[in-house]
Amino acid sequence: MRPRLRSAAWDDRAVTRLVDCDRSLEELERDRWPAPRADASRLVATVHALRRRPIGKLTVEDMRLLIGQNVGLGYLLPLALDVLRDDPMAEGDMYEGDLLSAVVTRSPAVWNEWPELGRELGAIVSELTDLSLSLTQETARFLAR
Repeated sequence: MRPRLRSAAWDDRAVTRLVDCDRSLEELERDRWPAPRADASRLVATVHALRRRPIGKLTVEDMRLLIGQNVGLGYLLPLALDVLRDDPMAEGDMYEGDLLSAVVTRSPAVWNEWPELGRELGAIVSELTDLSLSLTQETARFLAR
């Protein structure tokens, strides 16, 4: 499944702005990371590479991985919510619902920073039934935040 991007993403001041899906996180955040060290882990190398990919080309797995590492949340959470709105059990490479798990397990501070996104995610997860035990627990913790 190819994720779609809404016409806006939230920045650190909770103000909407148009986002060019042809731009990478490095370009959008105006923050170019140095190349990873030669002995960097596969995860580190992958995160660095994904930050250079246009956000409109990111897959569910790419978003799951980046969100799980708290990278580019201001741009990726709105993108992930678009995917979850259409398919709450969207799956990357791990298991059904792994994107949902990555999103709902972000720190409460993330949802304090972007309350609109938290409300939207709350509406999505409150409608879900028949989740696995772990997803049930994660969504309950998110809703109780």
